[in-house]
Amino acid sequence: MLAITPRAAGRIRQICQEEGHPYLRLRIEVKAGGCSGLTYDLAFAEDIREGELTFFSEGIELVVPKKSLLYLAGTQLDYTDGLQGKGFHFINPNATRTCACGTSFAV
Repeated sequence: MLAITPRAAGRIRQICQEEGHPYLRLRIEVKAGGCSGLTYDLAFAEDIREGELTFFSEGIELVVPKKSLLYLAGTQLDYTDGLQGKGFHFINPNATRTCACGTSFAV
C-alpha cells in the first residue's frame, strides 16, 4: 500500500487548483535513473493506463504502475517547506540507500 500525509495532500490539492487539473489523481512511478539507480516520478494523471493500480489516501487517488509498486510498497509521500528544502519527499522502507539530494534510491 502507498499513502500520503495530510500535508502532502493539501499541497497536491493546491497545485491542482492553481494549474487547473480536473482530477485529484496523482501518478507515482519508479524509473531507472539518478545517482542511486532508481528515481521517483510524480505527475497528474488524466487517465488510468492498463497495468496500473489505484489507491486512495487523504482523498487523493494515487495511480501506480504494477512494476513500480514492487519498489513503493509501504512508502509514504510527504511534503515539507522547511529551511532544508521545499518539496515532496518519499519515506520508502524498501530503499537501502538514497542519494544526497533525496531524488534517487536503490533497493
